[in-house]
Amino acid sequence: MHIFMTLVRLVVFLFLLSVAVKNSGMVTIHYYLGMEWEVPVVVVLFLCFTAGALFGYLSCLVKKIRKKT
Repeated sequence: MHIFMTLVRLVVFLFLLSVAVKNSGMVTIHYYLGMEWEVPVVVVLFLCFTAGALFGYLSCLVKKIRKKT
């Protein structure tokens, strides 16, 4: 199981690295009241990936806590 998890982590890392290399262009994020933020595409993708992983982890954690009580 340890080897499988290491392999999964390596594949995810290589995928994110390839996305970062291919998507180095800049995008503009528009906020309310005319605020803007110009960042590389890879930063936006990384933040979305991190937010999704965090929400998934927290939902599993809540389910696990409820199961214990």
